[in-house]
Amino acid sequence: MGKKILILATNYGTWGEELQAPWDILKKAGHNLTLATPLGKKPLPLAVSCDPDFVDPIINFKTNPPEVCKRIKELTDGKEWDSSITFKAAKMADYDAIVLTGGLGAMIDICNNYNVHKLLLDALEQDKLIGALCYAVSALVFCRNPQNDYKSVIYGKTVVAHPHSWDFYGRDWDFTYDLYGATPDNKATDVHTPGFLWPVEHLVRDAVGPNGKCIANFRANREDPQVAFDWPFVTGTSVESSIAYGNKIAEVLASRK
Repeated sequence: MGKKILILATNYGTWGEELQAPWDILKKAGHNLTLATPLGKKPLPLAVSCDPDFVDPIINFKTNPPEVCKRIKELTDGKEWDSSITFKAAKMADYDAIVLTGGLGAMIDICNNYNVHKLLLDALEQDKLIGALCYAVSALVFCRNPQNDYKSVIYGKTVVAHPHSWDFYGRDWDFTYDLYGATPDNKATDVHTPGFLWPVEHLVRDAVGPNGKCIANFRANREDPQVAFDWPFVTGTSVESSIAYGNKIAEVLASRK
């Protein structure tokens, strides 16, 4: 029987495949998906994330297969992602799992969001699966457990982190958050940032503590992706591990009665 899954996405720029892949995988597995965003509006992908010609300037590699870009645009242009609820309206008691998706916008409106942390703490208390991909893993870092001396909820856990060596970071970097499919009532932020807002690998290394483990595999790729499962957490590296992330969540849910 399918589970009820709450999927969280940013309103300021998903990395298209980091939402699309787990969405399609979990839907195909027969689960009932509810999409939530900070504003209750359709989550739109960063324009560069659905451009098949985009070359990641750090690893000098085309990250977006054409067929993936086509599917991201189908979902964005269609109705499937239209009916999102707000984080504030979501109640973890209604779901069997919570799945956070990535994108550079996640650092702006997901990672240090009170309503997200409330959902995560409720999921932890209710012993439900928690997934986080790429920079959304920061939400786990910043979510603190009052039952454990306000240590991070991932303290003592094995967690995958986006490698620092992959971060958009450099002299005079000016990063914008242009979206595919933006409209006057669902538009991008005009914020400019000097690359990524923080190096999540280092934050995760601190957050898991001396008995935890941070895996930041800079060799991860589509043929050899990187995910980790340490109940209740499933975590994944970045876009190349989006499919593996969705598959691992589906596998874990299938194993639970």
